[in-house]
Amino acid sequence: MESEKRREAIAAYKERTIIPGIYALRCVATGECWVGRAPDLSTIQNRLWFTLRLGSSPHRALQQAWRQNGAESFSFERVEELDAEELGFALDRVMGERHEYWCEQLAAQRI
Repeated sequence: MESEKRREAIAAYKERTIIPGIYALRCVATGECWVGRAPDLSTIQNRLWFTLRLGSSPHRALQQAWRQNGAESFSFERVEELDAEELGFALDRVMGERHEYWCEQLAAQRI
């Protein structure tokens, strides 16, 4: 029975919809904002929180704000979702352009 549940979980993971896009992290305590881009918005928050909890984030200012204010001060938001099928080979270029756009709009640090 356990192996059947495992196979179902693996199949569900493979069938999930992958949505690339732009996200923002906000620190309520300081008002700071960071904007990043991800090939899969459904997994990026978990990855970010994991590295921040371990103290191994490559983004020094973000890691410092996390240490000083704690996890409860941070929020994650999907800023823009992109259609990978529609954009095709242009996806990476468009993600870069949208990333820059949102950094400017939100006066955010780029991550």
